[in-house]
Amino acid sequence: MNIYLDNAATTAQKPVVVAEAMTQILTGEYGNPSRGAHGYSLAGFRVAEKARNQIKELFNADQRYEVAFTNNATVSLNEVLKGLIRAGDHVITTSWEHNSVLRPLYQLEAQGASFDVVSSEAVTGRLNYEEFAEKLCPETKAVVCNHASNVTGNLLDLKWVKDFCEEHGLYLIIDASQTAGLIPIDLSDGKIAALCFTGHKSLYGPQGTGGVCLLKDLPIEPVITGGDGMQSFSKVQPKELPTLLEAGTINIPGIAGLTASVQWLMKKDSSEKLGDYFYQELQKIEGLTIYGDFSSPRVDVFSVNIKDAESAIVSDLLWEEYQIATRPGYHCAPLMHDALGTADRGTVRLSFSTFTTKAEVDTALEALKNLASR
Repeated sequence: MNIYLDNAATTAQKPVVVAEAMTQILTGEYGNPSRGAHGYSLAGFRVAEKARNQIKELFNADQRYEVAFTNNATVSLNEVLKGLIRAGDHVITTSWEHNSVLRPLYQLEAQGASFDVVSSEAVTGRLNYEEFAEKLCPETKAVVCNHASNVTGNLLDLKWVKDFCEEHGLYLIIDASQTAGLIPIDLSDGKIAALCFTGHKSLYGPQGTGGVCLLKDLPIEPVITGGDGMQSFSKVQPKELPTLLEAGTINIPGIAGLTASVQWLMKKDSSEKLGDYFYQELQKIEGLTIYGDFSSPRVDVFSVNIKDAESAIVSDLLWEEYQIATRPGYHCAPLMHDALGTADRGTVRLSFSTFTTKAEVDTALEALKNLASR
């Protein structure tokens, strides 16, 4: 029997309601939203609006916010960063970031913007928060942070960062890829300018869904322009949200699936948290290096290495010999591996979902123990 522990990449196991909701859209009764006044178009429009309201409820977002749908958090982050940052602007980010933040920033740097990176400690990956003030300069316009590292599972001190941005008048952009649906996020104070999320991880929605919950007055320009279904003679993309960030046809089947998964998630009781147990047992395995800060709240993402073995070899053995799916390598977060000292071989990442069982965790522990004993 296969064991799936690569949930930080995507949650393979979804609630049954997701497939049911997506199948319903494909019955032939739903058209493109805002592309006509007929029943098919209106049906599609209602699906999208229901989803926006569901996302706002999840994040406790008030009337100051709007939700725009994209394909994933990567697109959302590109839309926000490239739509907000101009030549001469400065951004503060961290060593935790995924390439969905870093690569847009490198592109913006080539166009005249600049950015600085807050470093983190070796092995624990703990952020050096004092560096935020050190990196601040008159040109600083925004801070972009990963809410939780997809390598270590470390959780950002979001309140601290929000207060820092408020004090210095900075836009705060949060990558909630690893936390949306898992860690409560409250937008009611209005201190987060844009919360970028993906549907296919801990929201348990289908791949190819995601979006951004952003302040309506955020001075953002569209990166992608095209049809909007309303102002066809305008030479520019309409300024109104969500149209500003939703050129073309949105993914109504995927959005319906995402709505169903969010509704399921919000009704679900808290499941058994296996992370603490897993960490305690990991510490008993001789020859295992565990990366991350376990003194603070975190998500159930664990990076390990066995002695001097390549992470790819260990991950392959876990699959070939034990049918345990894990993720080796660098997890699209190169600066995090530079900080951890794992740039030479990466790490083996094991990550849980609400469907992960104690029996599966015990099997993974036994497999790691056996491999470490070789």
